[in-house]
Amino acid sequence: MLSLATPLKLFRIRTRRTGAAVAGAGALVFVAGLLLPPAPLRRSARPPTLIDRFLPEFQFSEFHQRQVRAARERVFQDIRSVSAGEIPLFRLLTGIRNPRRLFRSQPDNILNPPAARPILEVATSSGFFVLAENETEIVIGTYVVRPPGIPRPGRDEFAGLSRPGYAKAVMNFHVEAGPEGECFLTTETRVLATDPSTTRRFGAYWRLIYPGSALIRRMWLLAIARRAEEGIAATGTHRVSTPR
Repeated sequence: MLSLATPLKLFRIRTRRTGAAVAGAGALVFVAGLLLPPAPLRRSARPPTLIDRFLPEFQFSEFHQRQVRAARERVFQDIRSVSAGEIPLFRLLTGIRNPRRLFRSQPDNILNPPAARPILEVATSSGFFVLAENETEIVIGTYVVRPPGIPRPGRDEFAGLSRPGYAKAVMNFHVEAGPEGECFLTTETRVLATDPSTTRRFGAYWRLIYPGSALIRRMWLLAIARRAEEGIAATGTHRVSTPR
């Protein structure tokens, strides 16, 4: 919708007419999503980690991985410290999902992040909460859909909540050490809707946002990797070499 006001040349949308066509196509996708059957429950085929304690079953998910030439401890530290300004396209893509921030002042949140503040800090101060953390993984969660007029349930209710009208989302970052001193950095997002109607409605929204969401997460991993690898170079620590 933002392209109707300002054509987004980065995405080859050069005129408002093209922007209108893109917006119309998005609306059709949304309506088609509402007519599709609810997405079925799934489970991950990967070995369980902390994220499975909170959402072992889900209807929607995405998973991304990146190899990083740095020690696990360094990478895990930079998961917490990387900012929105370091993540390519983060503010642009979140601005497309939250165009109102261009016209009115908003508090800091995941869709209106300041450039220099650590992005996980922004998330956990504006609707997300840390569900679990150890030396290799951090899991955050939020309620992306809840019935209107009902206070948001707390963190302690998250795993067991099954009342209709909710969609629960979890996101993790996980770091696993590799055989050559490098590590593998992954992020996974899962969403569980608690009834068929909410599943169908969220599914339509998910199909619209998924391409941008996937790109954000890949760029997020890239930013963490850059920070970790450049930090090693800046301190003169030996950079890990990995086979190609």
